[in-house]
Amino acid sequence: MYTKLAPQPPAGSLDWEGHTPGDGAVYEETCTYNNGLTEFAEVRNVWRATPPGAAAVDPAVLAQRAVDQMILRGPDIGIVPKPGGMGLVGMPVYMWTERGPETYGPNVASASAGGVTVTATARVRRIVWQMGDGKTVTCTTPGTPYKASFGKRPSPDCGHRYAQPSMAGSYRVVATSTWAVDWQATTGQSGRLTESRQSSVDIRVGELQAVGS
Repeated sequence: MYTKLAPQPPAGSLDWEGHTPGDGAVYEETCTYNNGLTEFAEVRNVWRATPPGAAAVDPAVLAQRAVDQMILRGPDIGIVPKPGGMGLVGMPVYMWTERGPETYGPNVASASAGGVTVTATARVRRIVWQMGDGKTVTCTTPGTPYKASFGKRPSPDCGHRYAQPSMAGSYRVVATSTWAVDWQATTGQSGRLTESRQSSVDIRVGELQAVGS
């Protein structure tokens, strides 16, 4: 039988078994024994993270609750050629995402129940770019925003070149982020969840026409 001590022992008491007030609680545990001749009881103080007899809390469930509190979005797409403009066949295409907690991470949230707290941290591990021409580019960085000073140099970490113009009017570029969510529980347990989010944009690519004299 367990009875929660009231008041709880002061901070630093050995009854806390190295924990601090508010982290679980200290209970009086009464165990009754019978050796066939006599019955006797043993009473001692014990620390428990959750109320004895309460349903066990699954840290993985709390981790998902923490993720559900986060706002995780698809890439905040930056691309050259810009939507509304016109790119050229064979010219370098730059792709990137703006960095932020909701679009690249880190994004942190916590959830608690039954004396257990789980803290989850989400970060984008990769972005897969479907370029609309049948080609796919996988980038493990947020990409490099284009600057005019780069000229015709290709992107150092996340780029593409179109071999054909967008005959249907435009290429639909779809970017899918894979979020890795690492979680840690106050029980010492840990794990990883995976989430994915998607964004898209349309760009036009033409072909430079030579003008004869």
